[in-house]
Amino acid sequence: MTTLERIKKLSKQRGWSLQTLAEKAGLGKNSIYRWDAKTPSTASLQKVAKVLDVSVADLLGSESTVQSDEPKHIDVDDIVNSVAPLTQRDHALSDEDQAAIRALVKTYLESKEGQDRLRKYGGYDNNGKKTDGK
Repeated sequence: MTTLERIKKLSKQRGWSLQTLAEKAGLGKNSIYRWDAKTPSTASLQKVAKVLDVSVADLLGSESTVQSDEPKHIDVDDIVNSVAPLTQRDHALSDEDQAAIRALVKTYLESKEGQDRLRKYGGYDNNGKKTDGK
């Protein structure tokens, strides 16, 4: 995955376009799009990393923690299985329904909002570890 692809992914997780991200970072509105053909400056990468709340190393792919923010102990399949009784159906969810729910849950858990809510309401720290709620 290229630096631009990682930036696109992180930006999308936050619900931002690359243009919005560039504006938040104080860059020209189309500057990030040009990084596909031109290597960005260190200063520009630092600004983008700061706005995305990741390290420059993450953007460059060095021991990246991108996509590893999802707490390891959350079993998405357990969530999918526990949703079935809430659907008020007399039968099990179809494979397609389960796949759709699984994709929704994973996308949410990988988003900044999902991570923030897990930390705030779920008793998880920034590393995805369960806290004792103190």
